[in-house]
Amino acid sequence: MNSHEKHKYQWPLIGKRSKPKLHQDDITIVDASMARKAVVATALGNAMEWFDFGIYSYLAVVIGKVFFPSLSGSVQLIYTFATFSIAFVVRPFGGLFFGRLGDRWGRKKVLTITLLMMAISTLCIGLIPSYASIGVTASVLLLLARLVQGFSTGGEYSGAMTFIAESTPDKRRGFLSSGLEVGTLIGYIAGSGLVTLLTYLLGSEQMVAWGWRIPFFVAAPIGLVGLYLRRHLEETPAFEAMEKAKDENKPKVPLRELFSKHWKVMLICTVLVFFFNVVDYMILSYMPSHLTAVLGYGEAEGLLLILIVMFIMIPIVLAMGYFSDRIGNKRIMQIGLAGLLVLSLPAFLWIGSGKLGLVFLGLLILAVFLTCFEGTMPSVLPALFFTDVRYGLLAITYNISASLFGGTTPLVMAWLINLTKNNLVPAYFLIATSIIGLVVVTLWFTETSGKALRGSPPAVTEKHEIKELLDEPEEALWWHEEHAMIQESGAAPEERK
Repeated sequence: MNSHEKHKYQWPLIGKRSKPKLHQDDITIVDASMARKAVVATALGNAMEWFDFGIYSYLAVVIGKVFFPSLSGSVQLIYTFATFSIAFVVRPFGGLFFGRLGDRWGRKKVLTITLLMMAISTLCIGLIPSYASIGVTASVLLLLARLVQGFSTGGEYSGAMTFIAESTPDKRRGFLSSGLEVGTLIGYIAGSGLVTLLTYLLGSEQMVAWGWRIPFFVAAPIGLVGLYLRRHLEETPAFEAMEKAKDENKPKVPLRELFSKHWKVMLICTVLVFFFNVVDYMILSYMPSHLTAVLGYGEAEGLLLILIVMFIMIPIVLAMGYFSDRIGNKRIMQIGLAGLLVLSLPAFLWIGSGKLGLVFLGLLILAVFLTCFEGTMPSVLPALFFTDVRYGLLAITYNISASLFGGTTPLVMAWLINLTKNNLVPAYFLIATSIIGLVVVTLWFTETSGKALRGSPPAVTEKHEIKELLDEPEEALWWHEEHAMIQESGAAPEERK
């Protein structure tokens, strides 16, 4: 990053609609090796976190037998996923707490704290005695550990997105940010692979007796590795530039005022997170249990199919991020939504056919369209918000939407299938979700690929790019007018003149 000591970047003044000014020293020159290091370290840390979070969903059937033995069949699965979903109740509170801290203390410190909390709470799950040993107390302890997991996750994913988006150059943000979702997939694959291997080696009886604890014990040393990586990261250039330009005498904006100024973009973000999380949790969290408990496939067989699909997804996610930098993230999202709208029903018909080849094809079709969102969302969502409020508002909005729609997806699917006795309910749910998402993305989402983050000057990798930006300051600071309007919306009448 170039020096800001001689020239301090000035935000547009309230009510001033003059042309934005851009100085050469405002432009951030991103060191390519540092950007890659930030992506790899953050993605690996995210993989550790989602290994912790993911193994619960992969062990849902077994956990139901351990902690809810008096129930049976689909009702047992509902209770298990209710415990899974309860963690999402506290995610917005975690997002509010850690998000506001992240905008004040910096992204790096908060991401270290969230990872440590996740590792400890996951280890505790593995130590809880079974229902047969201590009765209902076991279920209560499981619930408490899940609440701590949910609270820490509230600040994790949105913080990781913010960190990577602020550490990468504008023209490669889509591709580099997609590495975060690769980390998520690696975490899921590690969790799924370990559970699949243990199920194959130990069998169902031993897994229920004691084998289910092993993945939770493995999470503790993995968490220490992620902690080491997080501690050796540098703060993001965008946050450091904002800190240098900050007016210490400026009063802090109350949360209610932030909401009143940014409610439109928060609403758009809510819808984007809604369809992203519904599809994500439907395929990666709910589907293993759907294959086993609803469709009657073997536990190891169902997990193995999802594991193979996730391996295939990794290069496709990176490809989607790459193409989002070239044809635009808006178009990639539209392709994913349109594909799910047309092919969700055929995919679930194939999944329920009982023929292994068709089951795999149905899962793969759904997964490919999911990659359209996994390859774009890590760069899309942080770009919706201005730098000084990015972590906080993104964490709050993301986690409210994820809690209402994403984390409840496995529970809602299990309940609706039990209620209707119709195994195609998930397909209809995806179709309805895709229609809502397609309308909002097409009509109200503004393309952000290749542009500077809102509230920040451009970030480039080569010095020769600077001249072009200085020649077109209005295009480089495309968010200038939007920022002025937001500031005016909260200004006193005399300030607007």
